[in-house]
Formats: sequence, structure tokens, C-alpha cells
Amino acid sequence: MTEHPTSHEGRQPLADRPQEQTRPRQEAAPAGLPSDIPAQPAPQLPEPAPAPAPSAPAVAVAVSPKGAEPAGRREGDRLRFVGAATRRIARGLDLDEIVLGLCRATVPAFSDEILVYLRDPLPVGDERPVAPFVLRLRRTDRLRLTDLEGDELVLVPDPDPTPAAELCEVRSGSSLAEVLRGVRPVFGDSAAARTALGELLGPEHPLPRGLRAILAPLRGRRRVIGAAVFLRRAEQPAFDPDDLLVGAQLATHTALGIDKAVLYGREAYIADELQRTMLPDSLPQPTGVKLASRYLPAAETARVGGDWYDAIPLPGSRVALVVGDVMGHSMTSAAIMGQLRTTAQTLAGLDLPPQEVLHHLDEQAQRLGENRMATCMYAVYDPVSHRITVANAGHPPPILLHLDGRAEVLRVPAGAPIGVGGVDFEAVELDAPAGATLLLYTDGLVESRLRDVWTGIEQLRERLAAAAQLTGPDHAPPLEALCDDVLDMLGPGDRDDDIALLAARFDGIAPSDVAYWFLDPEDAAPGRARRLARRALARWDLEELTDSVELLISEVVTNAVRYAERPVTLRLLRTDVLRCEVGDDSPQLPRQRRARETDEGGRGLFLVNRLARRWGATRLSGGKVVWFELSTRV
Repeated sequence: MTEHPTSHEGRQPLADRPQEQTRPRQEAAPAGLPSDIPAQPAPQLPEPAPAPAPSAPAVAVAVSPKGAEPAGRREGDRLRFVGAATRRIARGLDLDEIVLGLCRATVPAFSDEILVYLRDPLPVGDERPVAPFVLRLRRTDRLRLTDLEGDELVLVPDPDPTPAAELCEVRSGSSLAEVLRGVRPVFGDSAAARTALGELLGPEHPLPRGLRAILAPLRGRRRVIGAAVFLRRAEQPAFDPDDLLVGAQLATHTALGIDKAVLYGREAYIADELQRTMLPDSLPQPTGVKLASRYLPAAETARVGGDWYDAIPLPGSRVALVVGDVMGHSMTSAAIMGQLRTTAQTLAGLDLPPQEVLHHLDEQAQRLGENRMATCMYAVYDPVSHRITVANAGHPPPILLHLDGRAEVLRVPAGAPIGVGGVDFEAVELDAPAGATLLLYTDGLVESRLRDVWTGIEQLRERLAAAAQLTGPDHAPPLEALCDDVLDMLGPGDRDDDIALLAARFDGIAPSDVAYWFLDPEDAAPGRARRLARRALARWDLEELTDSVELLISEVVTNAVRYAERPVTLRLLRTDVLRCEVGDDSPQLPRQRRARETDEGGRGLFLVNRLARRWGATRLSGGKVVWFELSTRV
């Protein structure tokens, strides 16, 4: 038989054995789900009398008649026990904690041993349970008496609990199925219960002679989800009809708590998965900048937020860096985050200025409904000019870590959050020197119940400066290690909110690695473009690429001249690859197609697709850019 965990912390001695003592252990603090799951009312019993605070251990009372005890006293003890037990069960935050709460509350105050079976798998909400109906032994608890010092008797965990089958298939029409269908607890000495217990525990594990039992089905809001077996030894008083009511109360509270915990856990899982799938699987690696990111959900799984980050390649080797935070914590927040992120990607593809992107995001948030607000930081980095343009919508300011180790909180206009409406956004252009690192983040990194946002920003700035000192001047710290080091500043109470972090290392492109020309839209433009490209390649010692570059440039420039009315731009960039960009004022994007044998043209993009390492076309507000890349390693 599989051995099951037993835990008996917080037990009280049996009421009819005042000389016995327990050795309670410290109860672990539950985490993971909200603690506001209410205990359900018990219609079978009167309103419980006031009981100790939830942090107190279960009340040690006798819940069966004891000799000549007055009936009123027995009833009061029973009510106090039920009140304390249901509160202990309700304190459970997840499935295991609720089952553990039932075991701790009942052993030894109500029974000497308990077996808890749950449906496997547990159905969630309205989903249809899978067949067959299988119960799995979830937990067993049992205490025994031992004589440690003289006459002192103490309760300790019993390493040899009552044998029971690990799995039990509930067959239609069987005695166990009938008992579970009846929902009400039954005494184990009835004919139906004896047969049902034999099916539950397994034919190879008969119930030991002399044990008294109560079999209590566990029914959630819609269906039976398990069973609990309460056992007493022969020397203990037998269960009486009032104990059936107590067992019903315990089973009802446990089943409803399990039902809520499973349903809430599924909802939290779905919301968390929804948010994670809306974040980028991987970051692009644009020319002239290195990127790293981190995302951490809130410490409490129920607090699903709307933080996001993104890096979007733009024409001209630029890249848009975005970090945003939808206000609130719910599945709605995660869904709104996905819509805003998609909108931001679309707006970035139009190559709009950062302030215009925030303006359109603000309009989109208002269309989504009232009180759909978010903060956002949108920055565009140009590796050629070594400049960055930043617009802010109520987001914490970015921090720039310079190559000399100085960490600077950038002065950017605060702006109003997205969704407020009727406000203007302002963009500022700042230097982005080579070797510097820009850090964009959400407020969960710098704000918590233990510190305000500006204190957190200052601590983050100091943390970055300290990390830079470890690598020394003129040596930027590794980007991935820097992200991990930043997250290490979080303390135990600093995970109130989810966290999105985006770090960008500005490598830039040196002016000597850039060649830029304007070409008049005339028939001679392709020939001139070939000559200019040939000279640039010779200057960069890339003559081996001359034939391929001339062929591809000729095809792309010819297509641009055909539709352009203003001068065509030609730019070559040398980094780890050779990138060629041709821009014109026509918004029509080229499309690759299969040319027929009788066609004189239509094969240019086919050649580009075959010879280039990568290629693409991007529409701009004033036209388009067609680009291709060739590897410099031949």
C-alpha cells in the first residue's frame, strides 16, 4: 500500500482524557489563493456559539455522550467543536490545505482516524466528469497514545494507519454508489455501509474488528466529489445520531471549500496563461541594440495583472521599446492588455511618432469601455543617430545606466494614463550613447506596501550603479545578469504586483559603417546606385559581396523609381550583416509573385528572396522602405 502523509499539528487532547497532552507543531502559513472563502451555513444545527479566533487550535471537546454529563453541556461542546472545525476548514486556501484542515479538526476531537477520498480527476465548475467514477485516497490521519515519562500520555502520529486501497472505482448500482448518491452520512454498522466500506477500502483491506465508522459523502455544489470515513476504536464511545449531524456539517463545509478552491484555481490558471500567451515568446535582435526581458507574476496567484513589454523593429534599423501596465488585477485586465499590445504593434508598423502612438492608444482604451486605463512608456531608438525619442503616459520614468557606471533617472514628461482622454502627450529626444543600458519597468518593481514608488526608483538606481561598479568602468555589465540582479532587490513583501522588465543595451552603428544617398527617380538611378554601392563595399573590404549587392540593389531601386515621384533614398549599413534599405514615397508594398514565361518582368523580388539572408518591406507615413540583408561571412 502507498504510504500517505499524516499531519497532526495543533491537536487538543480528548475531552474525556484530561491527563493527555499534545505536542502541537507550528502550522505553516497558507499561500496561493485568497482567504475569503466563506464557510457554508449548517442547516442541520443551531447557530454556533462564539469560538476562539481562527488562529487558535481546534477546540478539544467530546462530541459523543459521556456518562452523566448534562445534555445541555454536551450540546454546547458539540456546537463549539463544529464552529471551530468549520473555521479551520475554511482557512484552507487550496485543495490540500482544506483536506488537511478537515483532518486536523477531527482527529482526535471527533474521531481517532480519518480517511479522505476525492474524485480523480476532480471536475471543475460545470465540466462533465470523466468516466469511470474513480476515488483516490487523498489523505489519512491517525493518532495513538504513548507513555513517554511516567504516567504522562501524549498523542503522536501513528505510522501504521488503517490499510486502505489507493484507488476505488465506483460502479453503477453498487452499494458504495447508492450511499454516495444518498449524500447523507451513514453509520458503518449498517448493511449498506458495511458493503460500501468494503468496496471503498478494497477487498484486501477489511475494516478491523471493533472499529466504529461513519461514511460521509462529500458533495459539492453540483455532484459528489469524494467521501470521508471517520473511525473510532473499540474503547471509545460509539457514534450516536448527533454525530451524524456533525459529520454532515464537516463533509458539507469540506466539499464546498474544495469545490471553490478547484474552481478558483482553474480561473487563476486560465488568467495567468492568458496573460503569458499575450507576452512575446522571444525578443527580436535588431541591428545596433541588444535586448533582455523578465516577467514575474504577483506572489499571490489570484492577482492576475496586465503588465506587458514589447520590442518592435522599425524601418531604418530603429526599434520601438514598449512597457505598459493595465490598471487592475483580473482576467479583464489581461484581456485589455492583449488588445492594447496589439494596437501598439499596429501603430508602430505605421511608423508614427511616439506621442502619436500614445494618443491612438488612449482613444482605443476609451473605445474598450469606461475606466479602462493603463500606463505606458513608448521609446524609439535610432542606432545610426544614437538618439532615443521617449513619450510617457503616467508610467514610472526609465533609468539609463551609462558606460562609466553612472545611473540616471531620465527626465521625461509624466503624462496622463492611457484612457483618461482629452490630454496631449509630449515626446522628448535624448542622447543614447554607445554602451549605455536603458531599463524600462512597471511599478511592481519599485512600489509595494512597504515602500512608495520614488523610494523604490531610487533603490533601483542605486542597484544598477552598484552592478556597474562590479564590472568596472568602460565595461557594461552583462544584460541577462543585470536583469537577474535587478529582480534580486525584491524583498518578501515586494511582490504585491506583477512585474515586467525590458532592458536595452545600445551598441549603435558607427558613422563609418553607414553610407547614405539620394537618387533622382530617373532611368539612370539603378546604374548610379550600383556604382555607389561598389565604392562603399570596397571601402569596407567587402568586395566579395559586390556581385550580389549590385544585382539586388538594381532590382529594388528599379522598382522604386517606377512608382516614386520624389528622390529615392539608398542606405547601406555594415554591422554583423550588410543591410541595404531603399525608400520611396509610394505606399504600395511590393508583393512577390510567380512570373509567367512570357512576362518580361516580375522576377526581381524572386531574386531578392533567393539571394538575400532576409528581406522585407515596411509602410511609412510618407511611403515605404524595402530592405534586404546579406551575410558578411562568405
